[in-house]
Amino acid sequence: MAEPNTTRRIEVISEWVARIAYTAVFVVNMLCALMFVFAPGDYAGAYELSGEVGAAAIQGLGVAFAMWNVTYPLFILNPKKYKVLGAVVLAQQIVGLIGELYIYAFLPAGHSLLASNIIRFVYFDGAGLVLMAAAYVFLVLARKKAMKDNPPTA
Repeated sequence: MAEPNTTRRIEVISEWVARIAYTAVFVVNMLCALMFVFAPGDYAGAYELSGEVGAAAIQGLGVAFAMWNVTYPLFILNPKKYKVLGAVVLAQQIVGLIGELYIYAFLPAGHSLLASNIIRFVYFDGAGLVLMAAAYVFLVLARKKAMKDNPPTA
């Protein structure tokens, strides 16, 4: 059995690792959301969109990114208490990654700029998924070890 202080230290470290991993993904997601909402014209062309309709479509994506990220802050503030939200974020990340891969797989030839932008999201979302999943597993295992080493008293 591990020393209680050592077990608690590992648990605290796991919470901070989770906070850092999820915060890194959250910050990049929110920066993307803000750029899409406030400078849609800079990104519309990359998605083969133009004009006011293209700008509105990109702004809509930015709003969707922001909506997708509302689950992050509570988990980041207290990963141990809001562990379920950490799992929800991972599920959202998986859905996003699968969706991006599906879109890419069925994109007709001749859309290389669009394809490269989709692949950029695939790389980021894939890396974010691996980073957050590793941090989440560490958090869960550290909590399980803490509970084993220090069972609650009646």
